[in-house]
Order: sequence, then C-alpha cells, then structure tokens
Amino acid sequence: MWEPRQAPVPDQPKEPRWWQAPPRPTWEEKPSQAGLAGKGLALSLAVLAILFPLWIVVVTSLSSRKTIDEAGGLVMVPKGITFIAYQELLSGGQVTRATVISVLVTLVGTAFSMTVSVLCAYGLSRTGSLGHRWILMTLLATMFFSAGLIPTYLLVQTLGLTDTYLALILPSAVSVFNILVLRGFFTGISQELIDSARIDGAGDIRILWQIVMPLSRAVIAVITLFYAVGYWSAWFNASLYLNDQDMMPLQNVMIQLVQKQEAPVGLGQAIKTGQLSGLAVQMAVMVMALLPVAVLSPFVQKHFKKGMLTGAVKG
Repeated sequence: MWEPRQAPVPDQPKEPRWWQAPPRPTWEEKPSQAGLAGKGLALSLAVLAILFPLWIVVVTSLSSRKTIDEAGGLVMVPKGITFIAYQELLSGGQVTRATVISVLVTLVGTAFSMTVSVLCAYGLSRTGSLGHRWILMTLLATMFFSAGLIPTYLLVQTLGLTDTYLALILPSAVSVFNILVLRGFFTGISQELIDSARIDGAGDIRILWQIVMPLSRAVIAVITLFYAVGYWSAWFNASLYLNDQDMMPLQNVMIQLVQKQEAPVGLGQAIKTGQLSGLAVQMAVMVMALLPVAVLSPFVQKHFKKGMLTGAVKG
C-alpha cells in the first residue's frame, strides 16, 4: 500500500551550551583589542584638545610679566607661579563689581526662570487644565517665529527697562525648550499618585511642591544648570540694553578687556611697575568666567542622562 512521504524536518538551531555565549548582532559583539585601543586613543585626543587650551589660559594667568615676555605671549610651561593677577582683580574696581553683578543676576534670574518654567510646565502637563492646548501651541510657535531684534528692543525701551538689571533677566527669562522638557517629565509621573493626593485634599500647589518636584529632581537639576550657565555667560543683552559701564557684567568686561588689549582701570600699580602683564589679566578674567561652570557641572553631570532623555521622550 502506497504511503505519502513525509517532508524532511529542517534542522532546528541548537541552543547554545551553558559555556557558550548566545549569538549576538555584529554591533553587539565584544570589541577587539585594536578597537579598544582606537577608542582609547580617540578619547585621549579629544580630552587633550579640550584641556590643552585651558592649561595655557590658566598657566598664563599665573605667570609673571618676565615669563610672558620670554615666551613671547601665551605660556605653556610654567616658570614660577604668581597670583598677582588675581589679587589685583579681586582687590576692587571694575572686575570685582562686574563679578558681583554677574553672580546676582545669575542667582535671581535662575530662580525666576525656574519658577516660571516649572509652573508653566506643570500646568501644561495636566490635560484638563484650562486652555492648555492653545497655550502649548502658542509656545511652540515662538520656537519657529520671532518678532526680531528691533521690535524686542523697542518693547524693552517702552517698558522702561533700559539701563536696569531687569533688562538682563526678563527678555531671556523663559526657554520654551526647557518648558517642554519639564512638561515631558511631569507627564510621565503616575496619574494615580496625583489623584490619590487630590482625594486626600491636596491642591495643585501642594501636589507640585511635595510630589511632582521631589520626583523630578534630575530634570530640575539639569534645567537649573542650563539657565544658570545661560545667565552667567550672557553678554548680548547687556551690550544692547545697558549704557552705563558700571553696570556691565563680567562677560562684557572680559570682551572689552580682550578687544582693547589692555587692563581695566583700577588695577593699582602692578602694571605700571612691570610686575603684571596685561595678557595675564586677560587670562585671569577668563579663568574667573569659566570657574563657576567648571565647578558646578560635575555635580549635575549624573542627572543629565536621566533628566534630559526621560523628559524629551515622554509626553
């Protein structure tokens, strides 16, 4: 009797033994020794390219006039360390006043910007809030369309903000990008947690202060750093809205110092006697401008991945 032949069963892939690694895509394979060496070399060159200019700036600011003259300008190899440039800069005068102004503007501006951004982001993250969709669309439109420099200047002038410190804060107080990042993070917070707080009688301010913000420390730390660095490094608003040189922040004084290639007024007799070089003063001002960002960034670095990626993906 004829019987149909059965089709051959294809060989099933064998499961890897316990001592064998499971098959992985090519991009997930363990890198070779040459690949590891190439990555290490590339990272070392990148770090060197970043640190070498900073090294020159710091060493030049700590060098005497004789050392700078012997090097013909910027100093790469230190020959005797002196802090006379920093002593003269911090002894009073234009640079000291500009540093105090920059610190105060950064603190006040960052606090104001974070308050407005957090409140706006929390309101936009609640889908039932009044007009949240139209407000969100309006904010998004400002990221692509702007009135321009002249209307902005006329608005600041009409409000009477020229030659005031508010002109350094209000025109750039809010970043729509930062609000969207905060909103995305707030949206990802469990709605059940917020509803349970409402059942217990908590209002929106209490929910924001005691529930949302403690759960959002990572993104708040990152956005705070963004605002602080922006205020500390800002110079355009001061050059546009301020006419009084005594009100200029540190960044504008540094620009004037580099452009004029001379030391600011009020540095004492150190330059006249030849103990201090104008180039050392310029480098010292640059170090003072970079120091706060260099000190604060490592403390916030651990929050960058969680704060930025989570806030950008969700919502």
